[in-house]
Amino acid sequence: MIKVSVFYPNTPGARFDHEYYRDKHMPMVQTKMGANCKRYTVDKGIAGGAPGAPAPFIGMCHIYCESVAAFQAGFGPHAAEIMADIKNYTDLSPVIQISEVTVE
Repeated sequence: MIKVSVFYPNTPGARFDHEYYRDKHMPMVQTKMGANCKRYTVDKGIAGGAPGAPAPFIGMCHIYCESVAAFQAGFGPHAAEIMADIKNYTDLSPVIQISEVTVE
C-alpha cells in the first residue's frame, strides 16, 4: 500500500477554500481515479507543534493506492483536469510525497 500526500504550505495571505477542496475537488479526484483510489483523507491545519505556533500546512490530503503503478494508472489520464481545478480552491503550489505505508 502507498500513500500519496499532497501538502499546501501555510503561507501568509494565501487563499485556500477548505470547503471546495473537501466537497468538490477531492471527490472529483476519487471519481476520476476509480478503483485505483482505495480511500483518501483531507486534513485542515490548525496548529504547529509548539504552543501558539501556526500549522506548517494549511491543508493536505492523503490518497491511498495499492501501488505507485495503480496511482499512476488512476491519476495519469486525468492529471490535466485535476491539476486545472487547483485554481478553484487555492493560489498555493502543492508539495507532493509518495510513501510506502508500513503500519495501518
